[in-house]
Amino acid sequence: MSTKETILNKIQILISNHFESPEKAFEFFDKNGDGKLTKKEIVKLLKQAEISGFIRGLVASKLIQGYDKDGDKLVDWEEFKAAIDEISED
Repeated sequence: MSTKETILNKIQILISNHFESPEKAFEFFDKNGDGKLTKKEIVKLLKQAEISGFIRGLVASKLIQGYDKDGDKLVDWEEFKAAIDEISED
């Protein structure tokens, strides 16, 4: 299992164990309620998913880079859902 798969798996476990749905997880981590996750909000999600503090910032940047389709350096619900859908396919 690659590092990316491991991280996405930990995120899936967090969501399925602690939230009713991916939407509820997104709303929980979207602290300012603007419908987008900032790098800081993604780092908090990664912390909850027990991703090592040493790599959280790097992983957050890579997640934004990989899923931010509109180039605003944020992850909106549709982009977050695409990541969740990718996890679910595996």
